[in-house]
Amino acid sequence: MSTGLKLALPAEKHPLRFEAVESESIQRILHTTREHLGAEIAFVGRYVDGDQRELMHVDTDLDLPMGAGFREPREDSFCWHILEGRLPELIQDAADYELAKSLPVTNMLPVGCHLNVPLRFSDGAVFGSFCCVSRQADRTVTERDMNVLRAFGRLAAEHIESSIAEDEQSMRLDRRISDAIGRRAINIVQQPIHEVRTQRAVGVECLSRFEDAQSRGPDKWFAEAVAVGRGVELELAAIELALETVEHVPPGAYVSINASPETVLSGEIAPLLEKHRARNIVVELTEHEKVSDFIRLRDSLREIAKYARIAVDDVGAGYAGLRYLVDLAPDLMKLDMSLTRNIHQDLARQALAKAIVSFAGAIGSKVIAEGIECQSELDMLTRIGVDYGQGYHFAAPMSVAVASRHLREHA
Repeated sequence: MSTGLKLALPAEKHPLRFEAVESESIQRILHTTREHLGAEIAFVGRYVDGDQRELMHVDTDLDLPMGAGFREPREDSFCWHILEGRLPELIQDAADYELAKSLPVTNMLPVGCHLNVPLRFSDGAVFGSFCCVSRQADRTVTERDMNVLRAFGRLAAEHIESSIAEDEQSMRLDRRISDAIGRRAINIVQQPIHEVRTQRAVGVECLSRFEDAQSRGPDKWFAEAVAVGRGVELELAAIELALETVEHVPPGAYVSINASPETVLSGEIAPLLEKHRARNIVVELTEHEKVSDFIRLRDSLREIAKYARIAVDDVGAGYAGLRYLVDLAPDLMKLDMSLTRNIHQDLARQALAKAIVSFAGAIGSKVIAEGIECQSELDMLTRIGVDYGQGYHFAAPMSVAVASRHLREHA
């Protein structure tokens, strides 16, 4: 290898998922390059462990004996010798070079005209090569054509580097989430819920907290879990830990746990409720994603309803349409805090809250207002007819032990 030549990490240590390997963007770049230069074959190759060169993408109309995934020793490829400086990037006719004539691929294809540029990342590391080949020699190919190849090669390198960065980030997130689940490193805190007219504490909502809470809140944790396909798994881990706190809640008070539609649809919540034989539970349907299959969601909630009451979160915001609420007929509706905030000063918020309270009464639901922060908000919500309240005006999220004491003291 040439002195100072820096290769990107080997594929085995630096894997690309098939989404990146089969990228349509790279295929389009190759196809456009091949058509522009009039070449028969265009490909992207990468250098991997074991002194191998692997083809990642191949664009051609020919029936070739090699395609994506094909590997050969680096020393048998034009690309490696070009990178090492033993062959030029622009070869009008492979027969002009003894080294080129000696390579197995020259006779196999055969190779006539060959254009190649290295794929370099932003740090200067060489990932592989961007190449156009024709079986016939072509003396009309010039440095101008090479400049076209270089431009498209830079586009391909940027795309591949971005794909690798995204893949590495996904792997880091996946490891972090696996670690949290494996170590049960989810701390459950509880925020009390009070009856607004009597101020009596009637229950708690279980909330998840993670070890790096100062820099990454729970919303970010769950969003990242969804992004890497672990959202349901992380939610179920949090739900199980929340159910383990039920024994600390005084009789008569309820425990509310959060679940996204995707987790409800997994069918795993009802077995967890049955396993823990939990009493006086509310499953609170959050709305961080649109419901793609409402009928399945409704049926899944009916199964959960054998073990728990059902609440719908963020009513008045998000995706909680009236038809959605009519068909689900939840036991509880939670007014979103964006509706609660400064409601005593906003006639529009008051009108919407009154409509929701009236609607809830008509279908037999109770209403909880989230995010109550002052007495004026509480007074207005009480006049409107809201049943329960939650927020810093009553109590901040607290440890399970402190929440248990709070419930007893405010029963």
